[in-house]
Amino acid sequence: MNLTRITGLFQRLRLPVLVTVIVAAVGVLAVAVWSMTKDYGDKGGEFVLYRVANSDLPIVVTERGNLEAQLDTPIRCEVESLTRDSSGNYGTQIIFIVPNGSAVKEGDLLVELDSAALREKLDSQILSHQKAVSAYTQANAKYDNQILMNQTNEAEAELKVKLAKLEHEMYLDKDKGTYRLAVDEIERDISDQTNIILEKEAQAKLAQIEMAGIRKLFNLGYRSTTDLEEVRLKLMQAQDAVASATNNVNSAKAKQGKLQSYERDMQELSLAGAVETAIRQEKQVKNNSTSQLAQVEATKIEAESWEAKEKERLNNYQDQLTKCKIFAPHGGMVVYAREGRDGATEIAEGVNVRERQRIMSLPDLSRMQVKTQVHEAVLDQVRPGLPATIRVDAFPDQVYYGFMYEVAVVPSSSGWYSSGVKTYDCVVRIDGEVTNLKPGMTAVVEIHVDRLKGILTVPVQAIIQRDRENWCYVQAGSQVGKRTVKIGRSNDKFVEIQEGLVQGENIVLNPMSILEKTESGDKTISPESGAPEMPDAVAESMKRQHAATLAENRKPKGDEPVGESPDGEMRKDGPRPERGMGPPRKGGRRKSDEAAAGPSIQAGGG
Repeated sequence: MNLTRITGLFQRLRLPVLVTVIVAAVGVLAVAVWSMTKDYGDKGGEFVLYRVANSDLPIVVTERGNLEAQLDTPIRCEVESLTRDSSGNYGTQIIFIVPNGSAVKEGDLLVELDSAALREKLDSQILSHQKAVSAYTQANAKYDNQILMNQTNEAEAELKVKLAKLEHEMYLDKDKGTYRLAVDEIERDISDQTNIILEKEAQAKLAQIEMAGIRKLFNLGYRSTTDLEEVRLKLMQAQDAVASATNNVNSAKAKQGKLQSYERDMQELSLAGAVETAIRQEKQVKNNSTSQLAQVEATKIEAESWEAKEKERLNNYQDQLTKCKIFAPHGGMVVYAREGRDGATEIAEGVNVRERQRIMSLPDLSRMQVKTQVHEAVLDQVRPGLPATIRVDAFPDQVYYGFMYEVAVVPSSSGWYSSGVKTYDCVVRIDGEVTNLKPGMTAVVEIHVDRLKGILTVPVQAIIQRDRENWCYVQAGSQVGKRTVKIGRSNDKFVEIQEGLVQGENIVLNPMSILEKTESGDKTISPESGAPEMPDAVAESMKRQHAATLAENRKPKGDEPVGESPDGEMRKDGPRPERGMGPPRKGGRRKSDEAAAGPSIQAGGG
């Protein structure tokens, strides 16, 4: 089949296909109009109307996130690597491990590591520690003995100093000192000898008188020669006594002169030297005591350090031995650690694990939390402690309640580096214990920031924003007119109206249909664009199809009531606003939001 035949066939088929598309679009539009009429009741022409009323406006920040356990304890190998595996890498072999995904209770055995090498190290270390204890005991005893010996030697030296000083002072005392007593003794001796001289001289005189009388009597013949000789002998004895006493006096005086002239100075110098010698000996004893004590103290400290080090090693080996068995710190589910780009697990019995290597994690599935990210536009509204409701995609009918637990102070790494949009990691904790929830499940978190009471609210899709101007279309009789409004805070469904509307007025919920008519004009695609002009029939069909799509989106979903108010109550005077027309999620808005409501309103913004 050549190119000419293909072109002819396409031209023959183009008209029937176009007619078929137009007919199908008309059918879809008819169904959409019927659905809108059923859902929203009366309306003016093709517009969907909403009656303005006062109600409560809950300010809620809604974000999606993933479930994780509030308590997720990493289980690591804390045993020092002492052996090598077949590849030459250090590690400790796993000889028992609970199966992956098992539910365990607090105190259950999770992992047991090979402890043979540690037991050998422990036995050797026990002997080393005993030697260190013995050496420390001996050094401590020597140290105590040296202290006692130093105290004894220093006491003796101090005593010698005191005795030398006392002896010196005693010798120099003028009243009762040793020198004074020696001088007094010599003087007494001289006095005694002087008395003896006087006595003997008197006796000699008496002997001379007696001898003279005996001699006269002898001459007269009255005394014999014997009597005369006896008297002469007595005289001689008295004279000898006088001479002896005189000699004693001279000796005492000489001794006194020697004592006063020489012995006193010599003894004083000797005693003063003894005092100085005793003082120097005392200092020497103290220096020797300090030196010897320092030596034995150094030996003691060395032995003590050695014993402490050996004990530390012993305790370490004992602690390492206990760490060969890892028990569950709390109840939870066992999740093996995964390594490598393919996520393949390397944890199994017989595998070596290195020190500080993560073996598994133990999340407590009874208490869960949601980790999510909050857009920077609403970061100032969220804070720890705010209440929250959580819905898990896996259990859509179950609602969980919790609170904002943590808000990051810096943007997340993904938001910081990947684009200009900043998001902040937040953690929302679920109150109480839960069941059947698993980490990684997707959840939607609604953070309840505030609740505005009795204010005027309208659905967010009724507001159009252009160049910082906000307006909506209000029904006035059979006509619809544009009116500028001042908006306040909002959530993902409704926005506060501060000025421009009053209660009871009807506004248009599909203002884009009016805006498209007023802005469309007679716009055609120029030939310079390189594409043929769109037929009017096709353009009209696409416009009707777009209106039908909007009507389909307005249909209630699930068990949600039609005509829902901002706080979730049923309303009978107006239709339910569309979902998903609120603030942007994580740095962007949906195209459907822009098409239906213009620039979106930030949730909780003022």
